[in-house]
Amino acid sequence: MIVKYGGNAMKSPELRRAVAAEIAALRAEQPVVVVHGGGPVIEQELSARGLTSEFRSGLRVTPPGAMHVVEMALCQLNKQLSQDIGGAVGVMGRDDRLLRAEVFDPALGRVGQVTGVNAELLRTLLGVGLTPVVGCVAVDEGGEALNINADTAAGAVAGALGEGIVFLTDVDGVYRAYPDPASLTPHLTRAEVEAGIAEGWIAGGMLPKVRAALDALTRGAPFAVIASGMKAGVLAQAARGEAGTRLTP
Repeated sequence: MIVKYGGNAMKSPELRRAVAAEIAALRAEQPVVVVHGGGPVIEQELSARGLTSEFRSGLRVTPPGAMHVVEMALCQLNKQLSQDIGGAVGVMGRDDRLLRAEVFDPALGRVGQVTGVNAELLRTLLGVGLTPVVGCVAVDEGGEALNINADTAAGAVAGALGEGIVFLTDVDGVYRAYPDPASLTPHLTRAEVEAGIAEGWIAGGMLPKVRAALDALTRGAPFAVIASGMKAGVLAQAARGEAGTRLTP
């Protein structure tokens, strides 16, 4: 199982440790790879240096001068989360070229799209009983860092390993009329997601999530679930198909 742990679901240290315990519990049932974001931590480090943040279509604009701050923040969080989970090792895209990427759009700066995943490195770590915790910084052909949307990175990892993925975020799933709880959708096919994007009820920050889910399906993942990481016990429920929105081909 691939677990994408969203930055907004990490704002509380207590909640972060609780979710880490759930990841450790899930690992007792099946091998787990964690891919994490870190929006709030990145915001804090950028703000401390007088740098502002801008988003376009849910993606953080990352000027070259801000890239080292983004990488520093994610590296620190990567090690903290690995420690919280236990029996885990934190890795970034630079490690044995785990995540390879190219510039997605020059207007966004050092934002990349994944072109390759070193799945053998992840399988090696899993094979010795360790949980890989992947930070979403990749490298380009020249070995320079690129900021990768964590949803996109997680989808690429799930596809490369051919395993299901749970996206833990700060909402309960995909809504047809957000935030009406009655409009939460338990299951969507690819065609229904594409219709939702065209009709506009899938928009904003949900767009990178559903697109990453569809990308994971295209690459070989059997399913993807978008669920809340803000509530106790949801991860195990989502893994069983009992919480969140499950996307299938």
